[in-house]
Formats: sequence, C-alpha cells, structure tokens
Amino acid sequence: MEQILANGIYLGAQYAMIALGLTLIFALMNVLNFAHGQMYVLGGFVTYTFYGQLGWPFILALLASCITLAVLGALIERFLFAPVIRRSSREESTMLLAAGLAFLFDAVILLVFGEKQRGVPKIVDGVFNWDFRLIMPYDRILICVLAILSIVTFILFMQYSKTGRALRALAQDRTAAQLMGVNVARYSMIGFALGAMLAGLVGGLLVTITGVNLGMGGPTSIKAFMMVMIGGAGVISGAIAGGIILGFMEAIGLAVLSQYGDITYLLIFVSLMIFLAIRPQGLMGKPWG
Repeated sequence: MEQILANGIYLGAQYAMIALGLTLIFALMNVLNFAHGQMYVLGGFVTYTFYGQLGWPFILALLASCITLAVLGALIERFLFAPVIRRSSREESTMLLAAGLAFLFDAVILLVFGEKQRGVPKIVDGVFNWDFRLIMPYDRILICVLAILSIVTFILFMQYSKTGRALRALAQDRTAAQLMGVNVARYSMIGFALGAMLAGLVGGLLVTITGVNLGMGGPTSIKAFMMVMIGGAGVISGAIAGGIILGFMEAIGLAVLSQYGDITYLLIFVSLMIFLAIRPQGLMGKPWG
C-alpha cells in the first residue's frame, strides 16, 4: 500500500506539471497544442545537452531548458499562432498549425539528436528503503519534491502576481480583460511562453529518470490531453486533479495488474471513455456551450 501511494504521488506530480502547461495555453487562447509533448522532449534534450554533454550543474541546465522553451513558445505564439488567430475564425486552423508544429519538432529532433535513447548521470545516488514496504530511489524523491514545489510556485504566481492576475482575467473573459486595459497580445505571448516553459521544465526534470528519445512526444501529448479531459479543459485546478488521478490510476494498475502486461493503459482509456460519456466537461469544467 505504501509503495502504491508513493508511486501515485510521484507520477501524479509529474503528470500534473505536464498538464498545467497544456491547459494554460488552452485557457488563454483556446488552442489545443498538439506539440506539447514535443516541447517536453525538447526540454529533455536541452537538459541532456547542457548537463549530460557539456557538464553544466543540473540546476543551470534545467534553467537553460526553461529559458529555451519559454523563448521558443513566445516566438511560436507571436509569429505563428497570433497571425492565424487574427486572420481565421475557424478553430481548425490552430489545430492544424499545432499538429504541423509537432511533426516539425519531431523532424528537428531526429535531425539534431537522432532516434536513440539518451540519458544523463543520476543527480542523487542511493535508494530509500523502509523495511521493504517502500522502496524508492533518492533521485525520484528529489524530482517529486521539485515537481511539487514547481506546481506550488506556479499556483502562487498565478494567484498573487500582476502577470498571473492578468492571465487569469484573460482566461475568464478575453473581451472584458481587453476593455479593462489588459494587453491581450502581450499576455497571450507570455502565457504561451509560460506553458512551453512548464513543458521544458518537466522534460528537464524527468530526463534524469526516464531519459529522452524521439518517440516520447506523442505518448506524452496523449497523456496530457487525458489529464485535461479528466479535470476540465482550461481549468488549472482541474489539470492538477487530472494529473493526480491519472498518476494514481497508473500506479494502482501497474501494481495490481502487472502480470497482465499493458492492460493497465487499456483499462485507463476505457474508464476515461465511460467518464467522458457521463460528464463530458470533466470534473471541474463548465458544460460546453
């Protein structure tokens, strides 16, 4: 039981971080960022380059990953999504653009880093062992703590900072926020950059545990969309709840059903389909329309 609880917290924290960036972008711009998983992979490769290849301290490499993805997100919003949103009223336009970006990032990653699995040295050695009831490597414990601190910092930033309040106003009512003097173009760019930065941050954190490779982008995006659908599209607290729920579902399934192979993920998808049929807006989302 203790092992399942610890694994659920560890998985839930990292999944919540992945979902936060995606749901923030959706809340601000009504854009489904299909390239979110590829941004996660890019963040992992940036950390791999600076920490694993160049020998930078892990914290500096993680900071480089955050800055790189934030700048990339700002440029993407300013020069790609903003013009498309301004010139087209069809939501399909942004969806196609996001899908095209996902394929572009995959091609760039393949060209620059190749398709092999890449890993970095452990940041902490050793394993915590509590009477064989709870066994977890110290590096996973550290990454879990850093992920939780990042989530708390993000919540405090959104709640109490001037930029966070402007982003929340923009998410609640774009037109009203503009009438109240919020620079919509500026804060849309900041929001997209922040969402991309969160993807780069979690990618940089998890490269020390799982490594990184070209094929991780698609599955990561799928899990992110699952968490957003569980919690409610565009709801920050819903993204966190969705990440925790998915993390515990995966931890319980892998512990109880491990002898049946990958049936855990099949049951998670079936459960999600049944849940969405009953409550399509998610746990905390408002009914569509």
